[in-house]
Amino acid sequence: MFNSIFPKIHKEGYKFLAISIITTFVILFFSKFIGIIFIIITVWVYYFFRDPERYSINDDSFLVSPADGLITDISERSGPEELRLENTTYTRVSVFMNVFNCHVNRVPISGRIEEIYYKPGKFLNASLDKASEENERNYFKIKSKKDGEEIIIVQIAGLIARRIVCEVEQGQELNQGDRVGMIRFGSRVDIFFKNKKVLAKLGQNVVAGESLIASNNE
Repeated sequence: MFNSIFPKIHKEGYKFLAISIITTFVILFFSKFIGIIFIIITVWVYYFFRDPERYSINDDSFLVSPADGLITDISERSGPEELRLENTTYTRVSVFMNVFNCHVNRVPISGRIEEIYYKPGKFLNASLDKASEENERNYFKIKSKKDGEEIIIVQIAGLIARRIVCEVEQGQELNQGDRVGMIRFGSRVDIFFKNKKVLAKLGQNVVAGESLIASNNE
């Protein structure tokens, strides 16, 4: 119960939470009304950087969501040219994270990080389709432990987001639902895959590491 109300926070949040708390105490000396507003902001900062435990299905016949948020796109797309996959067709599922979602991202399947590629870019609204081509982003190519299929995750910075945090390294072995990083403030995560049945629905709210996105075609 306690952990549900007061979840642990991601290490990226310590600095922002400290600044918010100090600022709030200073402002309270001068104005209680404005101080109350900053108390609310401090609570929001705390919950924005929350990093709750998640419990995956632990079955690599399924892909779990890499992010909390709203599914805004399910479509057939060419793979990312940054990973030399532009001549391969994938199913792409996009998860948009607003400023109230948990922003810790997770791996959808157990496997090995084959490649990580970071690309600087703009900070357009992450819900726009062109954000996947123009915004700052970070790519992960993951080789499934179960069947060797390649799964691509793309962290995409948004209008407010100004930093993509990567917490894994190339060659690292991960289990389904493990953390791979986070994006500070509103942003988006895309997942590319092949040879799987899509289980998620457009407009569905999903939970990182738990909600099912796709399953093997069996």
